[in-house]
Amino acid sequence: MSSSAHKYSLTARIFIGMAAGILIGVLLQLLFDDSGDFAFSVFGFEFSTYNILVEGIFSTLGQIFIASLKMLVVPLVFVSLICGTSTLSDPSKLGRLGAKSVGLYIVTTAIAITLAMSMALLFPPGESGNLSTDVVYQAKEAPSLSDVIVNMFPSNPINSMAQGNMLQIIVFAVLFGIAMAMTGDAGKRLTAVFEDINTVIMRLVTIIMNLAPYGVFVLMAKLFATVSAETIYDLVKYFGLVFIVLIIHGLATYSILLKLLSGLSPIMLFRKMRDAALFAFSTSSSSATLPVTMETAKNKLGVGNSVSSFTLPLGATINMDGTAIMQGVATVFIAQVYAVDLSMSDYLMVILTATLASIGTAGVPGVGLIMLAMVLQQVNLPVEGIALIIGVDRLLDMTRTAVNITGDCMVSCIVAKSEGDLDEKVFNDPKAGLKEEDVDFEHFEKNT
Repeated sequence: MSSSAHKYSLTARIFIGMAAGILIGVLLQLLFDDSGDFAFSVFGFEFSTYNILVEGIFSTLGQIFIASLKMLVVPLVFVSLICGTSTLSDPSKLGRLGAKSVGLYIVTTAIAITLAMSMALLFPPGESGNLSTDVVYQAKEAPSLSDVIVNMFPSNPINSMAQGNMLQIIVFAVLFGIAMAMTGDAGKRLTAVFEDINTVIMRLVTIIMNLAPYGVFVLMAKLFATVSAETIYDLVKYFGLVFIVLIIHGLATYSILLKLLSGLSPIMLFRKMRDAALFAFSTSSSSATLPVTMETAKNKLGVGNSVSSFTLPLGATINMDGTAIMQGVATVFIAQVYAVDLSMSDYLMVILTATLASIGTAGVPGVGLIMLAMVLQQVNLPVEGIALIIGVDRLLDMTRTAVNITGDCMVSCIVAKSEGDLDEKVFNDPKAGLKEEDVDFEHFEKNT
């Protein structure tokens, strides 16, 4: 590439943007505190340097970047899933994909919360019991299991797409794809159209990926310019423990499962997940990162479209390993702060409730805190305790999301290998997908 921007890999550029954003954010917080900010007036309006940079430029550009990613989610999931299901020669494969995917997601979530609670009991984060907060947390009511099942089926699929209801979109896309597969020549012609649309959407994903270093920069700059250092210091033990358990689960649990169930190299998986993990870390949203996750699974990991188009949207909706880890540590932490002794049956109830809630509350806004409120109520712990950890939850959410999408791709690789829909040459090729992820904007006309 002749462009100077392409001297570095996409991963390096994203990392540079992240590091620069963190540095700028910290400097802004140090330089422009309440006493040192530079304020001025224009036509009677008061302006602040800090507010212009953080709440103005960084916030606006960051929201545009997140919106650009979310813009792709619904069309990508809908079109990709239709392409995958419409070409299924064996209808029973869809049932196997669902059973294997959901089963693996439940297993990893159960392991995650068990690991989290075990570590929290070994290294008690709330034993001092002297934390207090002025924040009040109002628990929202979680939907019943019956409501969740009924709400999976859309009465108005267009409305489901407008609202971004992922489970309803998945159900409609699967049914639409199956109908196309059963319609003969008309279905084949329509499949070709959707395949072309899918190709264009994936190219749009690549364009957004190449703008990611700038989006990551403004997101990190705003976050670290506003996060309170005092809040982190007060909860450093809780924060550190959750972070360590997330890393252990992401590296150890996923490595063991991938090696045992597929024989694939965990090192290669983690190496190829770098870009998607950095995206997830920056956006704190599995759904917003979904276009990048799907691009990674197809082009870098060699997962077939019929598998990735099903397992990844499903994982972005119901796979809550990172959230389960937060719940496990937070439950023990809150019990210790309030000096409440939990029995072994209570701990088993927490594991069961959190595991089932990861599916039962799928697609609900603020799902992590709703699930935690359910867990606390189940073992009679005060829900107000959630207010203690809200301050640092945003930072931990970044790491949780990176762990979640890594788990999504790990499960996709295992399912694809078991279904014979994994290109192992692509998976084992360190350079696979690198060519597809770059767009040479300077020579765009020649390429087209």
